[in-house]
Amino acid sequence: MNLARFPRIRLGHMPTPLEPMENLSRALAGPDGGPNLWVKRDDCTGLSTGGNKTRKLEFLMADARNQGADLVITQGATQSNHARQTAAAAAKLGLDCHLLLEDRTGYTDAAYTQSANVMMDKLHGAKVSRRPGGADMQAEMEALADKYRAEGRRPYVIPGGGSTAIGALGYVNAAQELVTQASDMGLRIDHVVHATGSAGTQAGLVAGLVGLNSGIPVLGIGVRAPREKQEASVLALAQRTADHLGLPPGTIRAEHVRANCDYVGQGYGIPTQGMADAVKLVAEKEGILLDPVYSGKGMAGLIDLVRRGHFKPGENVVFIHTGGAVGLFGYPQAFDLPADAAA
Repeated sequence: MNLARFPRIRLGHMPTPLEPMENLSRALAGPDGGPNLWVKRDDCTGLSTGGNKTRKLEFLMADARNQGADLVITQGATQSNHARQTAAAAAKLGLDCHLLLEDRTGYTDAAYTQSANVMMDKLHGAKVSRRPGGADMQAEMEALADKYRAEGRRPYVIPGGGSTAIGALGYVNAAQELVTQASDMGLRIDHVVHATGSAGTQAGLVAGLVGLNSGIPVLGIGVRAPREKQEASVLALAQRTADHLGLPPGTIRAEHVRANCDYVGQGYGIPTQGMADAVKLVAEKEGILLDPVYSGKGMAGLIDLVRRGHFKPGENVVFIHTGGAVGLFGYPQAFDLPADAAA
């Protein structure tokens, strides 16, 4: 898999660190021990506080530039990490950016609607427009693109999450990076776990790790869709990504795609107690901040699976931290933090 043949603009700080989570591993160990937990710090990609979308945008923005775009359009939920990183990438490359934000939660408080990622979208100079929950966001983007074309502009439309075969190349690259790091460290990786939503991160990891014949299984912890729907979305995109890479037909099969969607709660972007507990535990044990929508729920799933004995003692489990901690400021009431201590 020679990724050098695909257009790419370097936007992130890579390779991102691969670190042990020794305190968390000890805290979760049972009487017979437990797995060794590691974290791949894709919250450290650098672009506008970092996150997984930066890897995808390196390839997507290169494609936009090759098509002569002067404007990028994308969409996401109100507190979209993807929207923030797209706005930052556009600013860095001198492109205009128009974001369509969908109300998927019904929250109306200012912390959620104006702070955190939304504030950063605007700081990066993006134009922000709102859409109601349930809108056909792809159709909304295409209509907006047509409007700009009529004005003589050259828009480039990026689907939500940057989850296309081009965008997924970012996580094919991450798979190669992870395998190289593990080899250099003498680390045998038994499992990779991460939060899965728009499918691009998991599809790229699956295509990359299978294409490398690594033997490393990937488990996505779903944050929005039922398992059957999530696995179907990931499989379809992983297969398109493999085709884009030129891998032999049939390389990616259904057994390569696994998702556990038991930790979504009431819906996308709606906090769960498990998420809040996971965010606080990782912050207290490792000094690492997760986010309330993706990595927090992904970690909640990982913690529960460890406690249930899903992983064998001594196995090495790598959690892909997809970033987004700035989103914590959009959910100040979700964590029931203690009052200030008396002097």
